[in-house]
Amino acid sequence: MSALVEELRWRGLLQDMTEGAAEHLAEAPRSGYIGFDPTASSLHVGNLLVVMDLVHLQRHGHTPIALVGGGTGLIGDPSGKDAERQLLTKEEAAENAEGIRGQLEHFLDFAVDPNAAVMRNNLDWLSELALVDFLRDIGKHFSVNQLMAKESMKRRLEDPDVGLSYTEFSYILMQSYDFLELYRRDGCTVQFGGSDQWGNITAGTDLIRRVDGGKAFGIVSPLITDASGRKFGKTESGTVWLDPERTSPYAFYQFWLNIDDADAVKCLKYFSLLSKEEIAELEAATEAEPYKRVAQKALGADVTRRVHGETGLAKALQATDALFGGDLAGLSAPDIADVFGDVPSSEVGAEALAAEGKLIVDLLEESGVATSKGDARRSIEGGGIYLNNRRIESTDYRVTAEDAIGGRFLVLRKGKKNYHLTVVSEARHA
Repeated sequence: MSALVEELRWRGLLQDMTEGAAEHLAEAPRSGYIGFDPTASSLHVGNLLVVMDLVHLQRHGHTPIALVGGGTGLIGDPSGKDAERQLLTKEEAAENAEGIRGQLEHFLDFAVDPNAAVMRNNLDWLSELALVDFLRDIGKHFSVNQLMAKESMKRRLEDPDVGLSYTEFSYILMQSYDFLELYRRDGCTVQFGGSDQWGNITAGTDLIRRVDGGKAFGIVSPLITDASGRKFGKTESGTVWLDPERTSPYAFYQFWLNIDDADAVKCLKYFSLLSKEEIAELEAATEAEPYKRVAQKALGADVTRRVHGETGLAKALQATDALFGGDLAGLSAPDIADVFGDVPSSEVGAEALAAEGKLIVDLLEESGVATSKGDARRSIEGGGIYLNNRRIESTDYRVTAEDAIGGRFLVLRKGKKNYHLTVVSEARHA
């Protein structure tokens, strides 16, 4: 039995595989691939499950191939989709492909010998295809009856308001041809993917057998949801991206920190490289003291470090600490907006902070942090008012532009947890 298959099974990353796949991987080092459609310039958390398949593939001595669908991405995979994807331009697909490669370099080693990761773009061969030759040499091996019987196809065909374009219908032929090309170019014999790709993958193994008489195999991972049944990687605010410009390191870390206790250990197996023993210890600690979120913190640190580096993790931890009264020094205006984006907010004109500034008691009343100037004075005298997490000692304190973080934000706090974000608006000119 393949050590790789055993690890994938233990980690919950194996849902199904074609006959003989385990034995094939146990016999000798192999090459295996996963395809990524460049529908965006960044991967997202939902992509990480199959990325980890490639990580484990390489760790076990095999060669991982990341195939970016510069060609198929111009069409769009109908699998698991209720409507046709918006078509990309070639320029958009190429730009997105470059972004994806940069992110995969955080997970895969493209220089290690002898099983360095390989990056391919199917536009390199799909753009060279002649239609008549493709239909004659490849299309003849596909039964329309079989294609229409696939669940993803049936669902779309049965919806009279959506349907299925011929462009999308041809996607499975092109993905199968990708497998054939990689089989010929790189000796690739295994395709990995999510379980929604099972039909596409087995179509590729069949094509290799029929056209070249070769043996190829497929392995699929489960499609995971969180404890609430929501698609993994989605939050109330949207998709969690690997690109720090789309999802900050702080928000990325918070996603993992806020994972439900019921999902924490599973996610440690899915997304970390921690051992059985380490995960067992974290599981025991979480069960004993769930409020400490030990498993979530270990998971968040592991994945954030890999995606955003030590610097990104440090900033995420600093921003997290700030939410609980830690030092705000060193946090940028975007960091503040990220950390305190969901707290009550108000606005103050920049002109009010000019010169001598604005009395803190006035700011507290106008922002609604205090119900009145009297309430503001009493709260300050009782030691319960903070500006940028620094306690205000005097009711005569004046807030100036120098207090505004990045010239944009004032973080007010009443008591231990009642935060308020005051946004400094630009000075108005007469």
